[in-house]
Amino acid sequence: MEPVSAAVSAVLPAGGSGERLGGATPKQFCGLQGRPLVSYAVRAMERVSWISDIIVVVSPENIETMKSIVEKYGHKRVTVVKGGITRHRSIFNGLKVFAENQSSNRLLQKPEVVIIHDAVRPFVEEDILLKVVTAAKEHGAAGAIRPLVSTVIASGEDGCLDHSLERARYRASEMPQAFLFDVIYEAYQQCTDHDLDYGTECLHLALKYCKTNAKLVEGTADLWKVTYKRDLYAAESIIKDNLSQQICIITDLKEAVAQVGFLLHESLKSQVKVEAISISLRKNDSHLQNIFSGECYNFLCINDKEYATEEIQQLVDMLEKSNIPLLYPVILILVHLSISENISFSIGLEELTKIKKFAREVKKKNILVYGLLIQCKDHFSLQETVNSAAALTMALIKDRNPELIGQLLVA
Repeated sequence: MEPVSAAVSAVLPAGGSGERLGGATPKQFCGLQGRPLVSYAVRAMERVSWISDIIVVVSPENIETMKSIVEKYGHKRVTVVKGGITRHRSIFNGLKVFAENQSSNRLLQKPEVVIIHDAVRPFVEEDILLKVVTAAKEHGAAGAIRPLVSTVIASGEDGCLDHSLERARYRASEMPQAFLFDVIYEAYQQCTDHDLDYGTECLHLALKYCKTNAKLVEGTADLWKVTYKRDLYAAESIIKDNLSQQICIITDLKEAVAQVGFLLHESLKSQVKVEAISISLRKNDSHLQNIFSGECYNFLCINDKEYATEEIQQLVDMLEKSNIPLLYPVILILVHLSISENISFSIGLEELTKIKKFAREVKKKNILVYGLLIQCKDHFSLQETVNSAAALTMALIKDRNPELIGQLLVA
């Protein structure tokens, strides 16, 4: 991304009650893959290095909840601010932190450009943020738009159709939006109570009170807002799909184990990005450290032991130190390998109990452990068994079902 030659901060209104979602928990605090929705939006901003400060505005009763989320997930550059009774009043409170130094945590520098983005739009990417910020710096205000999906109609007093709008001429206003800070802050200062209580569109305020015509930027399809319960399911599906794009296959240096690792790599590579490494798990391998410092959330560890206790514990320790499981649940599939004319490899009740107990313990660290048995009589039937193992692997990483931890699946 090109560097942004302006001080940029973000305000995330997160004070809604989530009435349309139903249920007692406001939608911004609903869990997706064990992590609240608002944390995803914060993380999206946090990953952009040129955003200096992130202001999250929540209702007074949720201040401590939001602070605990910031602490639990290690969010940086975040200030939690008390919101108002409406969306506009909450955004205004967020802007005041810069203009009136109301933050009790630290002195925040007033930005040249401020991004406003809903805390329940979790999938915003850096490129669209850059586009609206660049446009706002030039025009004073900018916002993402999307084509209308449905035609907008108006009804008369009798409840019958009065007229419809020509859909091609109109667009849906989305987030993110960006403004020169002085423009949007001046607009909010001039707002009437009616604006603050009933208005929803920030771009309109900039036009109404500062005569600033916003530049409209074509947004992407993933800017949608979580509004209804079905949207939560859709968001979780997208998150699972994103987490399933890469897998790391870890084998030791034994020939048979490395061969299975290679065959799994070949079987999986058409469906997912695969990183395969052969190492001695008993050593602190720098290659493995590099893998853990990336953003891979799926690991396949192949061994020919009934239960490689020390090696598996080392993997878990390295994962925990990497902080990878902090944001998303990590999948760790333990592949037990047995290739012999006389199939004698078996895992007894004691070992199965040990695996289940271990899986329950590491689940607390957001690591989901599954077992997978590859067992065949000869090398000729190995490829077919490996293909079955690859299918089971893809099912596990796509479903990410915490109820199946500690189970031993047979390929």
